Amino acid sequence: MGARILVIEDNATNLELMVYLLEAFGHLPLVAADGEEGLAVARRERPDLIVCDVQLPKLDGYAVAQALKGDGALRPVPLIAVTAYAMVGDRDRMLAAGFDGYIAKPIVAESFVQQVEAFLPSAQRARQPAAWEAATAVEPSVSAEGIPLPREQGF
Repeated sequence: MGARILVIEDNATNLELMVYLLEAFGHLPLVAADGEEGLAVARRERPDLIVCDVQLPKLDGYAVAQALKGDGALRPVPLIAVTAYAMVGDRDRMLAAGFDGYIAKPIVAESFVQQVEAFLPSAQRARQPAAWEAATAVEPSVSAEGIPLPREQGF
């Protein structure tokens, strides 16, 4: 059985990609578009794991981490930062703020689910060997910035 994974992400393209990949591997994604909504969903749904962007409207990822780790019921839930921050020391700051892990953007489809599942008990990890082929069979039609990508013409 897959995990219930809350994805807190304000970029629609990134959110769509993460949800698609998690579903392809048998997980149930829950979604929130800002930090306040993310906290409300976490408190209501009690997910197995939370993936959280750092740059969010209303409450940023650091405030979300502080609130989640300050809540006794949610403190044990693994919290993974997903961010474009790549400066020296950013990873350490995120871990010190309460995140349990860090995934850099742009999301790499080939490794995203494996990186997320590393924080789950083995019983909640993907079991289908064909899941990766299903997840990567379709080429994205837009870039991470939402720009339409050219399609190769078959002859």
